[in-house]
Amino acid sequence: MNRTQQEIEALVRSGFDRAAFLSDLGVKLVACGPGWVETELPILHRHSQQNGFVHAGVQGTIADHSAGAAAATLLPEGYAPLTVEFKLNLLRPALCKTLLCRAEVLKPGKQISVVEAEVFALQEGKKRLFSKATVTLAVVSSDGLA
Repeated sequence: MNRTQQEIEALVRSGFDRAAFLSDLGVKLVACGPGWVETELPILHRHSQQNGFVHAGVQGTIADHSAGAAAATLLPEGYAPLTVEFKLNLLRPALCKTLLCRAEVLKPGKQISVVEAEVFALQEGKKRLFSKATVTLAVVSSDGLA
């Protein structure tokens, strides 16, 4: 199973288009390739928690979906990733204009894949890491998801 770059982009874009919650949040696909995905989210007031920082749930959402999309790029046709567990380490309060996320597959598998996702922003020209997630995804038949 060797997908072309165009096929990978179409697959990932389709997953984003079908995920209504991502559209509600404003998460956008930036780039992707075999085993990785990059996304971004322009931060609005609605993404904040009570102290004005980007809510942990927002960071978890962008990390989780980016991880699933990265895993999907390595799966055979007819299969899809489905999150079974994720751990999110919040490393510092997130205060920025745009969140960025890069997810990379650590271990692709026939039944389980493990992906790491980093959520950060550019501040004063430097990447500042806000959170890091490890996501475990089951590989399931796409037929069972309809």
